[in-house]
Amino acid sequence: MPSFDIVSKVDMQEVDNAINQTVKEISQRYDFKGSKCEVTLEKESIKVLADDDFKLKAVIDILQSKFIKRNISPKSLQYGKAEQASGSMVRQIITLQVGISKEKAKEIGQVIKETKLKVQSQIQDDQLRVTGKNIDDLQEVIRVLKGKDLDIDMQFVNFRS
Repeated sequence: MPSFDIVSKVDMQEVDNAINQTVKEISQRYDFKGSKCEVTLEKESIKVLADDDFKLKAVIDILQSKFIKRNISPKSLQYGKAEQASGSMVRQIITLQVGISKEKAKEIGQVIKETKLKVQSQIQDDQLRVTGKNIDDLQEVIRVLKGKDLDIDMQFVNFRS
């Protein structure tokens, strides 16, 4: 029976490279001379520390541009609230979205049902498996999901016929 999986993954090596490029650009830019801006990668989050809100926004813009150049979707980033840190610094935590939450999986399943194609979707941990008898129906489901804006970075893997 033909099937494919819908997953949401981020290449951590590319994330690390983007962060390293951001740190390098911050150290070389004139407008950041003498500032204490930092970007650090923790397990599945990025911690951005800056002198003030203006510099925090500039660092995040640099980070986003590096992510886009490395083919990492901005939808895979969830921004936390900017908060005050010690020494009049500003901190923001950016969480990397790895896996599809149960709520998003149900929402994707609902979109698949609305297509009225003869396919079934099944939630498996942090991914969704779609099966059907006709490969053309599965390809139509992929096309419909790519056209919808579900605020999640989706990849379609393990397409089996």
